[in-house]
Amino acid sequence: MGRVSTTIDARFGGVHHVSLTVTDLERSIAWYQRVFRTERLEITVPHYGREETGYSVLLPEPRSGLIFGLHKNVDNRGQRFDEAHTGLDHVSFGVDGRAALEVWVAWLDELGVAHTGIVDETEPITYSTIVFRDPDNIQLELIAME
Repeated sequence: MGRVSTTIDARFGGVHHVSLTVTDLERSIAWYQRVFRTERLEITVPHYGREETGYSVLLPEPRSGLIFGLHKNVDNRGQRFDEAHTGLDHVSFGVDGRAALEVWVAWLDELGVAHTGIVDETEPITYSTIVFRDPDNIQLELIAME
């Protein structure tokens, strides 16, 4: 097995995109646009090497540059997401402090998006978080490390 070079800076520079398969593409596009204020790019991206299985729509989040890729897949049977199955458990986005979480709570309340409110934890580490779910039940989290 090869080694990561110690002379080339190969660390992660952040997350470029998050790709999620959804049951109703237009419903999910509208939700991600509303909650994260994304703008839909007027292109579709076929599944690389499996073009016949579907495509994704790209929704960049303008403040961070993170791109949400929402995927339509021809084999999707319409079942809701369940983190108890193998694969994704949840996606967590870091925010800058508890005050940012308070802004998010107000925004989610304004949109009528159900959430946990701010939960403060001290064990095993100190952090504050808000958890909510998208239309397919995918768990999304906002986290501020103390």
